[in-house]
Amino acid sequence: MPDPNGFLKHGRATAGKRPVPLRLLDWREVYEPGDPQVTREQAARCMDCGIPFCHNGCPLGNRIPEWNDLMRTDRPGQASAQLHATNNFPEFTGRLCPAPCEAACVLGIGDDPVSIKQVEVDIIDRAFADGTVVPQPPLDLTGKSVAVIGSGPAGLAAAQQLARAGHAVTVYERDDAVGGLLRYGIPDFKLEKRHIDRRVGQLRAEGVEFVTGCEVGVDVSVGQLRRRHDAVLLAVGALQGRDTDLGGRELAGIHLAMPHLVGANRVVAGRAPFAPIDARGKDVIVIGGGDTGADCVGTAHRQGAKSVTQLDLYPEPPGARDGERDPWPTWPAVLRTYPAHEEGTERVFAVSASEFTGDGQGRVAGLRVSEVVVDKSEGRRDIRPVPGTEQVLPADLVLLAIGFEGTEEQPLLSQLGVARSRRGNIDCGSDWQTEAPGVFVAGDAHRGASLIVWAIAEGRAAAAAIHAYLGGTTALPAPVESDAQPLSV
Repeated sequence: MPDPNGFLKHGRATAGKRPVPLRLLDWREVYEPGDPQVTREQAARCMDCGIPFCHNGCPLGNRIPEWNDLMRTDRPGQASAQLHATNNFPEFTGRLCPAPCEAACVLGIGDDPVSIKQVEVDIIDRAFADGTVVPQPPLDLTGKSVAVIGSGPAGLAAAQQLARAGHAVTVYERDDAVGGLLRYGIPDFKLEKRHIDRRVGQLRAEGVEFVTGCEVGVDVSVGQLRRRHDAVLLAVGALQGRDTDLGGRELAGIHLAMPHLVGANRVVAGRAPFAPIDARGKDVIVIGGGDTGADCVGTAHRQGAKSVTQLDLYPEPPGARDGERDPWPTWPAVLRTYPAHEEGTERVFAVSASEFTGDGQGRVAGLRVSEVVVDKSEGRRDIRPVPGTEQVLPADLVLLAIGFEGTEEQPLLSQLGVARSRRGNIDCGSDWQTEAPGVFVAGDAHRGASLIVWAIAEGRAAAAAIHAYLGGTTALPAPVESDAQPLSV
């Protein structure tokens, strides 16, 4: 078990960040590679706590104390095996997950929690560098075929699990490259796409086939799909962006967040000559204080925005957990600062927009806002403007990052006879099967826009259900290290 005195010897430390002036010149990842000695010290902070609540905080049930102790004792290969036993893609989660495991860390009751996320990403980065992450093709084939629609983390996790069980897996992706939201929705300064390409190379070597630029229900009919495959998994995400009906919404220069991010990412990937929504030289306002809003902020900075302001409806959260309102080990409502906020962003809390103003030529020129008081004591949200606080903020570009409304309506669903729920998602039974026999669902398409760890967890669970549906009697294989030759991608 981990060193029970490690947290007394070492304080919490996380990876260093590239200097702001330097990182704004490119789209590379903000965080610098970890130092092996620092990683061992941080892993040693993991306590011999008896009941590791971090397991409960992580939807994947990651074996956190186990791989912490293995890193503390400098056994990175075994640490990688423990990490892969529950998580197909720790290089994704280690960079993108907000780390609910750290909020549930026992050490966090009276000290800074273990930097679990940093140790995780250091384990997998070292495993790739050492060449121990290799393809694991199945020993025997089942003769069964599965279609996975969508190549985000849920679809990829399910595809890998099913392929390793011996099923023939084909992943259908409507974009021109594999990765789903990871590919074009997440900026490179958070996740460089080489990480996706490396895993796709592994999946191909394990027998997974990929069909890109193919929208099922349009380019290939559901009838054709059902004739080719014995089961279907819907991992199509929840990309229906939430819009607003504020006055002036019709003005040019007001956009949902995802088209802005996708356009910029396509330019970075070399797949588009210019971004259709460009912040260069503009006063940018991002409405919404979450992850997607922060991604828009960082993207606008790198595009050369004149100014970037991010608005949040709610008051500024405290800097530390409120033990009465957010008792450990629940996820705390605290102020979360992203690297993008350090790059020249003005964050404004407790404000609400009431109207977009124009320049007289059909383009947005400003946003009318007021300070507000938000009351949720009666079980519903009551927003009250504060009299005398109204002002107009200058804006040449407004990005709406106010959430998602579930899975997009698409021909695929109607052809399958699968309906969206009232929440815009796709419901299923306890076996992950939808109302259409042999059609399963996982990830954001099922639960709504959520964390990457939930997507991978649901992809793995749905894969196990599909395996059983196809007659599998053995447990799906967990990813482990092998003596095969490392990937060359």
